Amino acid sequence: MQNSKNIQFENSYALLPKPFYAKVKPERFSNTKILSLNKRLAEELNLDSDWLLTAQGNQFLSGQEIHEGSDPLAQAYAGHQFGTFVPQLGDGRAVLLGEIVDIHGNRKDFQLKGSGRTPFSRNGDGKATLGPILREYLISEYMHAINIPTTRSLAAITTGETVLREEALPGAVLVRIASSHVRIGTFQYFSARQMTDEIKLLADYIIARHYPLVLSQKEPYLRLFQNVLDRQANLISDWMSIGFIHGVMNTDNTTLSGETIDYGPCAFMDQFQYDKVFSSIDHTSRYCYQNQPRIILWNLTRLAEAMLSLIDENVEISIRKIEEVLNEFPKAYENLWLEKMSRKLGLKKIKHADKTLVEGFLDLLHKENLDFNTSFHFLEKLLEGRFGFNGRIAKDHQNTLNKIQTSVWYNKWKERLLAEEVDQKKIIERLRKNNPSAFPRNHLVQKVLSSAIYDGDLNPFNGLLKELMSPFIKRTFNNTMAQAPSPSEEVTQTFCGT
Repeated sequence: MQNSKNIQFENSYALLPKPFYAKVKPERFSNTKILSLNKRLAEELNLDSDWLLTAQGNQFLSGQEIHEGSDPLAQAYAGHQFGTFVPQLGDGRAVLLGEIVDIHGNRKDFQLKGSGRTPFSRNGDGKATLGPILREYLISEYMHAINIPTTRSLAAITTGETVLREEALPGAVLVRIASSHVRIGTFQYFSARQMTDEIKLLADYIIARHYPLVLSQKEPYLRLFQNVLDRQANLISDWMSIGFIHGVMNTDNTTLSGETIDYGPCAFMDQFQYDKVFSSIDHTSRYCYQNQPRIILWNLTRLAEAMLSLIDENVEISIRKIEEVLNEFPKAYENLWLEKMSRKLGLKKIKHADKTLVEGFLDLLHKENLDFNTSFHFLEKLLEGRFGFNGRIAKDHQNTLNKIQTSVWYNKWKERLLAEEVDQKKIIERLRKNNPSAFPRNHLVQKVLSSAIYDGDLNPFNGLLKELMSPFIKRTFNNTMAQAPSPSEEVTQTFCGT
């Protein structure tokens, strides 16, 4: 069995100068308990899950025992929060313990979220409650299962403490794994202080960690920016293709690695509406579904401003060069979005003209108030012509099928499919591959979290997690995971939980 001496722990971020972080250790908790351990991820990190479940492994995971090479710290960063610049934010309730190299040779951050106060906590207690921790665990692992870049969840741990929010709630810590935790806001932190040397050090760190190939290219810092832009275009097109609404797309929640981070008030859309908002704190709909591509471009523009000193000594030349890259974003994003959405319609050869077909389907969903993911999932059922167990279909399912099948769009879609593919089995295969049959529906997530928080029952959580780890298997109409919520079940608002 593995023990702590076998774990190779480092912290490359701690080698950067002092302005980048504050050294801090996780708070001591007297009664930590592992509620959920991601054994598959543990294996990827070369960690023995059996050992992690021992008393010593618990101490390691919860940060109660600081491992050799760890050098724990809280990262400094700034950020635009709902469009307003805050010059100092930083990890107010998270501690980066260090880094582990996984089985693929990739360096991964090992961070505790909810581990107590840090110098960046301001007036907060630095702690987290069980609900948001389990929520991030569920949704981040689902995003990984459907191949969307994301931070990962290694373990959810209760602290044995009660944390006061609107009510007394069980305290918890998330062990979060990420390619890195550097954000656009990290560059903004140094830019706001005109610390150009630190901006260069940060850029060099990111290049070495994520984009080493740019070192052999002309103008490496401009190429670094291009790579970050490309990854964000890919990420947001992924979100849009699955009806995911992040809810707090602040610059401090936008990573340089291109991974989804911070699952506070996020949600997966039920009934499709272009301007859908769930977050209780998004009062102006700034981060609604249809705004997400525009907002990420806005965030990237803030990064461009912070990186100007790296591009050229002449500010005007820097602005011109980086604007040329920024201007590539709309086309890069649209191409990625069109490719992913076309595949969701079962198409093999993507054509620019297919944009009209994709938009036509979204307009149909919007006009008829149809469920976003269920409607895509049902396209497979329509082609098969088999509508459920023993021929029975719930009324809302029949309603969705009828509205799609009787639309003008449906005939155009079938004509487009037949124009490139006559083998219906292959079309159905593509539809199934690109349209999950299970989603972390808001009402399902809320139910399992309530059971865990108020009843101490983790069985519903474990059951939902297991289902979500098989997102593309064939499911019947009667399967709970494939169903949209009834009007009484629908969750219309989500909360940060901080």
